[in-house]
Amino acid sequence: MLVDPDLETNYIDSEVAQLIQVALLCTQGSPMDRPKMSDVVRMLEGDGLAERWDEWQKVEVTRQEIDLAPHPNSDWILDSIENLHAIV
Repeated sequence: MLVDPDLETNYIDSEVAQLIQVALLCTQGSPMDRPKMSDVVRMLEGDGLAERWDEWQKVEVTRQEIDLAPHPNSDWILDSIENLHAIV
C-alpha cells in the first residue's frame, strides 16, 4: 500500500496516481532528466503531467528494449576471456 493507512479512504485515487507519477519523474537517474521545481508545481496543478508522463514512458520503454537486446560484442568478450590463463 502506498497511501498512509491513517488516511483510511480520505483520498482521491487519481490524485495519488498523479503524485506517484510526479515522484517517479523527479527521481530519474540523471538530474538533467528531472523536472524543474516550477514544472513540478505546474504538474501538481494539473498542467503538463500527462504529456511529460507519456514522453517518459516512451523513453523508458526504448531504454529497456536496448538494455535487453543482445549486444553484438558480448560473444566476443566472453570468447576473449576464455583464452586467458593464470601466470604462475
